[in-house]
Amino acid sequence: MQEGETVDTRGWTERTMEIGQHAMALALTVISCIRAIDGGAAPLAAIAVSIVFLAWYTLGAVRAARSGAIVLAKWWLLVLAGAWLCTLLVSAEFIWIAFVLWLLAGHLFSIRIAVVFTALTYIATVVAPLAHYGEVGTASIIGSLIGAIFALGLSRGYIELLREGRRREELLQSLELAHQNLLDLQDELALTQRHAGEIQERTRVSRDIHDTIAQEISSIRLIAHAEVDKTTDEHAQQVLRQVEDLAAQSSRDVRRIIAALAPAELEDGALTAAIRRLLARLEDDTSISARVEVDETLPSLPAEVEVALLRTAQSALANVRQHSHASRVMVSLMDLDGSIRMDIVDDGVGMAEPGSRKRESESGFGLDFIGSRMRELGGELVIESTPGSGFAISATLPKNPILTSRPGVAVDGEPRNHLGAADDANGQSTQGDSA
Repeated sequence: MQEGETVDTRGWTERTMEIGQHAMALALTVISCIRAIDGGAAPLAAIAVSIVFLAWYTLGAVRAARSGAIVLAKWWLLVLAGAWLCTLLVSAEFIWIAFVLWLLAGHLFSIRIAVVFTALTYIATVVAPLAHYGEVGTASIIGSLIGAIFALGLSRGYIELLREGRRREELLQSLELAHQNLLDLQDELALTQRHAGEIQERTRVSRDIHDTIAQEISSIRLIAHAEVDKTTDEHAQQVLRQVEDLAAQSSRDVRRIIAALAPAELEDGALTAAIRRLLARLEDDTSISARVEVDETLPSLPAEVEVALLRTAQSALANVRQHSHASRVMVSLMDLDGSIRMDIVDDGVGMAEPGSRKRESESGFGLDFIGSRMRELGGELVIESTPGSGFAISATLPKNPILTSRPGVAVDGEPRNHLGAADDANGQSTQGDSA
């Protein structure tokens, strides 16, 4: 009966409780009708009010199962209570149906309104016997009171159990998402490390060829060229010229091989390739359009810088995926004087006062960890956002980082604490990301 719930998401226990409630309503109505007829009530009147009550109850139950509109359900219960009062005009035996009303009140109303509703209907269960029989027994008064308290407590406890179950389910989904993000990050890091290893090996081979074979071939060419002028033997001169030509050709071939090996780290750096893969996966999984811009002068970066920037991109894009409702996101890598800057900008819903954002208990660690990593490498993290104007993260790191403990993260120019979260007026750390 809760707003927004569907049959697919309700568990077996909840469906069982609903079926039991419907069966109880039917049984109490039938029993009350039979007792009313036995007690002298007009049979047609007793049957008529029973049918009206059950028809309205069934209509509301079916409607609630289809739509889940909590406001309509509340009005339905009030009309159902009016129909129950009409049954009391026929016979006081219908007071037993009040137990169903008390259960529904605990489900649909807030605790205060449910208590008022239960109290008013309890008074009706006391007044009805008094009006029909001229007296009401003590057992009836106490029994109705115990029934009202029990029904209200049962329904409220049931709601708390459902809420706890939903909280656990949400926490489990959050943990599964975090686990999947961790696996994705590990895959990206593995690809990055493999690519970095390939680049390093290519660089080593090209350097070794240049420092050994290329130099030796150049020496052979120079020696052959020098010896041509020193000998008078025509055959020896011809052979030396052939050696010189072969050495010159080999030197050109070696330079071509070195050129083919060396540019690999500049054409498709490991960090750029990893970010492109993150954006490609984001476009495949969502309707968000992603773009990356990289400076042509971007140099080869140390492994710790690439890992830090990759983690920043992964965490920021996870926030874009989950919370931004954005249609576009852009990642840019810029080569500044002595440092590298990565900007991630989306056109989503943004955030009010990012410097005082709140972190939820089950999430919200992403920007904290980014800030800590930036600080350790002597960098800076700047966050800019306003409601409806998107969200922007700017991470800057030196090209040759030195481990440091200085507070290097800022949000809109405000100093950051040791986890990268802005301090509020009371000195408490707050954060609004959920990665």
